[in-house]
Amino acid sequence: MADFEKTRRLTMAQAVALFLSRQRTVIDGETLPLFGGVWAIFGHGNVSGFGEALYPLRDALPTFRAHNEQSMAHAAVAYAKATFRRRMMACTTSIGPGALNMVTAAAVAHVNRLPLLLLPGDVFASRIPDPVLQQAEDFGDGTATVNDAFRSVSRYFDRITRPEQIIPALRRAMAVLTDPADCGPVTLALCQDVQAEAFDYPESLFAEKVWIPRRPRADSLEISAAVKALRSAEKPVIIGGGGVLYSEAGDTLGAFAAKRGIPVLETQAGKSALPASHPLNMGSVGVTGTSASNDLVVQADVVLAVGSRLQDFTTGSWSVFENPDMALVALNTQPFDATKRAALPVVADAKMGLEEIDAALGDWTAPTAWSEEAKAGKARWIQAADAATAPTNAERPSDAQVIGAVQRALGTEVIGLCAAGGLPGELHKLWRAEIPGGYHLEYGFSCMGYEIAGGMGVKMAQPDKEVVVMVGDGSYMMLNSELATAAMLNLKITVVLLDNRGFGCINRLQMACGGANFNNLLEDARQEVVPTIDFVQHAAAMGATAEKVSSVGDLEAALLRARETAGPSFILIDTHPLITTEAGGFWWDVAVPEVSEREEVQTARAAYVLGRAKQRIG
Repeated sequence: MADFEKTRRLTMAQAVALFLSRQRTVIDGETLPLFGGVWAIFGHGNVSGFGEALYPLRDALPTFRAHNEQSMAHAAVAYAKATFRRRMMACTTSIGPGALNMVTAAAVAHVNRLPLLLLPGDVFASRIPDPVLQQAEDFGDGTATVNDAFRSVSRYFDRITRPEQIIPALRRAMAVLTDPADCGPVTLALCQDVQAEAFDYPESLFAEKVWIPRRPRADSLEISAAVKALRSAEKPVIIGGGGVLYSEAGDTLGAFAAKRGIPVLETQAGKSALPASHPLNMGSVGVTGTSASNDLVVQADVVLAVGSRLQDFTTGSWSVFENPDMALVALNTQPFDATKRAALPVVADAKMGLEEIDAALGDWTAPTAWSEEAKAGKARWIQAADAATAPTNAERPSDAQVIGAVQRALGTEVIGLCAAGGLPGELHKLWRAEIPGGYHLEYGFSCMGYEIAGGMGVKMAQPDKEVVVMVGDGSYMMLNSELATAAMLNLKITVVLLDNRGFGCINRLQMACGGANFNNLLEDARQEVVPTIDFVQHAAAMGATAEKVSSVGDLEAALLRARETAGPSFILIDTHPLITTEAGGFWWDVAVPEVSEREEVQTARAAYVLGRAKQRIG
């Protein structure tokens, strides 16, 4: 270090905390801390080092106590998603099980391209106390620790074994966390002895820095190729993915679609970028798609995918594109996604790319007959959706009827959140979002247990918005402890628990594949005693205002009561495990056994072979 450079003597952990507190972003003209806080569960591997470093900064860099390491990281992921990657959070744990509990959440962030900073404690760099408590020794590798498990689910991984190593590591971490193409989780494993070691850090490391979203523009030749393909189209569609939301390009996409007469089909991650009421918003596409979207995509001759990684639910396992002459144009900041399936790539920010394509298209529009066909299909779908969500006197309503009740009671400008099971399919088709981010689904990794922690993270990111969490009993049982944290922080979220007594979604899939009802619903699982769980008392014991309702009408009234209640509210309703919305949907590749003695499996296998014949291989 140069003699003239001013330094500040700090421990490595103090340097990390101070650095994080000095990062900034600008949203709607207001300069805000980039990090909304640090989630922390302390143990021997971080309480003395990083815990002590966080204490004096607890106002500038708030520290939040959670009940489970995985769920606190889910909350951080949801926070980043709810701010469209403009703000983020960090998570710190001790070594061993505390650290490994975050691996699942790291995968959620990795798959969904969301910023998440993980700061697990690690072993002693000196190795003198080895093996320390919670250290898993590798017989053949003295450098390995359990934190190596994060390597496969981190965009950037580093282990800090000397205090000065944190300088380039923090800078590299921020470059990844704020990059629109490489964005994802960063893991800095902090050796616990090094957390407490001091170093003379340059003052420049702690200078306030404002991070502005980068908007890369496309190569002119890629724009030309995309425009040529669109100009040739008779039946074009746009698939809008999560990149539209992260680019804050919803208005740009809406104007582009209206001007060019191109219908827009929504992925799980992209839903809510366009208002549901937009005339050319056809709703969800693919396996969980509306009839309006899927009737169009099977005909499409040009597909413009904007900010989508084109996962199998979006593409019906690559079977929805039935037009043999279909051309795919992929607009994405990440070349990995833009070049999938021999697509014509446009590597650019979604907003910039759409503007450049629009400028180059001149006066071209899609044929009027195609746009009108789309609008007519949307009208038919709305009728089907209204029928599916209409209230009935059924003893156990469907998921769709519960969704209808939630939206009738709370409107279309609340934030609806879910993650796994059968609800995401119904919500993707039926939820009508009118504000960006009004539909918050973790369906990239489809992680059961995300829901309540995610709802908490969304509320922290958007305190002025109403947040309703819809969760099944199976997912609730996996991870519910942050309901107590929401109560502790007085976070106003409403949790609607749909109890179908088991894993209803997978039971339906099991049946569709010819399988016998086995080990999914509680009644079909091995049991000595029939389980009876009082979810209302459980939620109340964790601090929520809780009640059970017996009908969708009662649910609507309970939702209105919850709206006026401080802190978290919890509403339980029994639902039917088998009923789903019949309209819409598409084939999905779930392999059925070639050989079985059961006739049901043989029949399902024959249907599977027919579906697979429609898949695009290249």
